Amino acid sequence: EVQLQASGGGLVQAGGSLRLSCAASGFTFDNYAIAWFRQAPGEEREGISVYSSKDGYIDYADSDSVKGRFTMSTDNAKNTVYLQMNSLKPEDTAVYYCAVDRHNLATMVAEVYDYWGQGTQVTVSS
Repeated sequence: EVQLQASGGGLVQAGGSLRLSCAASGFTFDNYAIAWFRQAPGEEREGISVYSSKDGYIDYADSDSVKGRFTMSTDNAKNTVYLQMNSLKPEDTAVYYCAVDRHNLATMVAEVYDYWGQGTQVTVSS
C-alpha cells in the first residue's frame, strides 16, 4: 500500500520560510512522478512542482506565484521529497499535498495522480 506522509507545515510570518517533507512508502513502481500541490480555501488544487524518477528532472509550475521562491528536492535513500519555501506571502496560505503518479506523466494536473498524502497546513500571516 502506497503511503505518503506530508509534514512541516505551520504558521509563519510573511517573509519567512518553511520546509515541507513528504515521506513515501509502499512503492513498487520503477517509473513514477511525485509532485507537490496546494489548495487554498475556495480554490482549485494547484500544482507546484513535480519530480520524475525516470531522469531525476524536477519541473515547476509556470505560474509566477511560486517561481524562484519554492524549491523541490529529493532524498532517494530516505524515500522523501522536500519543498523548501522561502519569502512566504499570505497568498501562499493553503493545504499542501504531495502525490504520486504511477504512470509518470510528469505533469502537474491533479487528476492524473493516483495517490495523495493527507496534506499539511501552511498559514502565512501578514
